[in-house]
Amino acid sequence: MNVDRAPGLSVRLKLTLSYAGFLMVAGALLLAVVWVFLLRYVPDVVGSPMLGPNRSDLQAAFVPKAAWALAFLLLFGLVGGWILAGSMLAPLTRITHATRLAAGGSLSHRIQLEGRNDEFRELADAFDTMLARLEAHDAEQQRFAANASHELRTPLAITQTLLDVARNDPNRDTGELVDRLRYVNNRAIELTEALLLLSRANQRSFAREHVDLSLLAEEATETLLPLAEKHSVTIETAGDITPTFGSHALLLQMTTNLLHNAVVHNLPERGTVHVNTAIGPESVMLTVENTGETLSPTLVSTFTEPFQRGTQRIRTDHAGVGLGLAIVKSIAQAHDGTLTIVPRPTGGLRVTVQLPAAPPPPAG
Repeated sequence: MNVDRAPGLSVRLKLTLSYAGFLMVAGALLLAVVWVFLLRYVPDVVGSPMLGPNRSDLQAAFVPKAAWALAFLLLFGLVGGWILAGSMLAPLTRITHATRLAAGGSLSHRIQLEGRNDEFRELADAFDTMLARLEAHDAEQQRFAANASHELRTPLAITQTLLDVARNDPNRDTGELVDRLRYVNNRAIELTEALLLLSRANQRSFAREHVDLSLLAEEATETLLPLAEKHSVTIETAGDITPTFGSHALLLQMTTNLLHNAVVHNLPERGTVHVNTAIGPESVMLTVENTGETLSPTLVSTFTEPFQRGTQRIRTDHAGVGLGLAIVKSIAQAHDGTLTIVPRPTGGLRVTVQLPAAPPPPAG
């Protein structure tokens, strides 16, 4: 938002006037000290030539020279102050230029201030770091918007095709068409809800309360038990009470996504999922391990990117919309936590969420 302000003096001019004023005051004080010191040794009466000059003679000789000295100090202070202020404010000029470029949309420019570490260097380095993060975030948002548009366009295109088929063939059985339209519509709704949840987590627009991750793990396990039985997967839960501070709904969604991902992307038969909660001095941890195919670290590193499902892990059903682990990562970061995903040597994944620990809620 632009605010109209009355024009004022530049910082360089203010510093120049400050330098010159300080130099004038220091010079005047020095001359005053000299004048007082000389008065102690000069008589106040007119004496003979043998007694030397009196105060009147000293005043006639001292005052004009003092005035010339003050004028010289004023000129020297203005010129020297202008040069010194310009030299000191040069880094600020570069920072201002970079700020205007960033405001205009150019996030690739960096200040890269040279010299030793000082306040301006710290400010420039902090600004460069901020620009790097903004550039990365902007690129991520553009990539996410493109992927989201592509993912949303797919069910809409399928729906349009099915409707065109129904219009061109009125005698076609509508039962199969309705079922397919319902399935495509449900997928579009799931994708939209996932996008809204991801946006909510990124904005951190939620109320915080005491939450026990171990209870959330039990609740998510009960919810996904029918799905696990359908896929012949056994879920085992264990661990400590793990109190943290955050959104109950978002943390439950995070836990559910982790378990859903572990159940769906598992062995075809007799797969297992281990859920463990642990508490440390300053953090709590939720770990979900599952059996499955052997995965490469390169492939695993892409799982938290939006819409990167990893084709080697997709089953024929319940594959999700490609935002499961991306949502988990965003929720963890929104709670000042971290998400770590590593492949297990025997196959499958080990996913660990680490969040700040909170003191247990007061009794009663």
